Amino acid sequence: MRPERAPEDVEPGDLTEVPRPREQADLVGHAEAEAAFVEAIASGRLHHAWLIGGPRGIGKATLAYRVARWLIANPAAQGAPASLAVAPDHPAARQVAALSHPNLVALRRTRAANAKTLATRISVDAARGALALFGSTAGNAGYRICIVDSAEDLNANSANALLKMVEEPPPRCLFLIVSHAPGRLLPTIRSRCRALTLRPLAEADVARVIGGFAPPFVQPAPEALARAAQLAEGSVAEAVALLDPARANLVAEVETLLARLDPPDWRRILALAEKLSGRDSDELFAASLDTVFRFVSAELDRRRHESPARLAALVEVCDKIARAAREAATYNLDRRPLVLSLFGDLAGALRDAA
Repeated sequence: MRPERAPEDVEPGDLTEVPRPREQADLVGHAEAEAAFVEAIASGRLHHAWLIGGPRGIGKATLAYRVARWLIANPAAQGAPASLAVAPDHPAARQVAALSHPNLVALRRTRAANAKTLATRISVDAARGALALFGSTAGNAGYRICIVDSAEDLNANSANALLKMVEEPPPRCLFLIVSHAPGRLLPTIRSRCRALTLRPLAEADVARVIGGFAPPFVQPAPEALARAAQLAEGSVAEAVALLDPARANLVAEVETLLARLDPPDWRRILALAEKLSGRDSDELFAASLDTVFRFVSAELDRRRHESPARLAALVEVCDKIARAAREAATYNLDRRPLVLSLFGDLAGALRDAA
């Protein structure tokens, strides 16, 4: 059982009652990625900067902390380890979980004193403070390690501060840079990193990870877990979100409306539009869009043997929905017209493709 968190103990990506990546001893579904680190350690030529990319919630940060934990537990880092597993009761495991080891720093968004919310970006001052680690000598002659989680949170100045350190790394340092969209990073940072791309987890692996969460996490009913894993597209974070009854019910409602587009049930669609127009409905709106895109993707796959001309309307509707959603977010527009036009346009596109 993990220690209970204080109300003010909030970090980016936190999920209710779910252990943080640095608190998780196991890594599921990424044996090849771990093997790449094992091989590099065994060769004695561990590259100083790694860019760990892939979708959100699939275990990128868990892998980064697993590497850091092993190197802290084995400061000499000699030989070929069978794996990077470290016993949960090992001092290194406890120190990594608490971010208390002097050779490890996490560069991430934080909450300033007296602030109510987390910072929206990683400031240059935060980056310089974290990177000060590399101005000292590592204890036990081990590696000094910086985990960046995530690179998308860096602003221009903090990204440049990181770049300078990655360009001229001191001896025995390691940067583990987690990124949800590596292609958007500074090319100069990407060019100095060894890229390691993690794939979305299999449904069984998503369910396995969630099934391993200890109390106070409340394990869901098997059928609820199976459905969440099926819809999560390989993301544990998304599966956990889908276990929330409000989100699960919303997804089921959107799926029902999508299955009955000939003709659309405008009464229920209007009710959905009202529900998604509230100020606190951002996550539900995002879940609705994800459900729509899954539906269109499945429809395109089902019709994959048909001519492209017959499927063009569906593709165009998808692009239109994505653009409208971006504009609504950018300009804080009323979502109700977007939701109504979404179902109307989909109904028309399906008729055209029939």
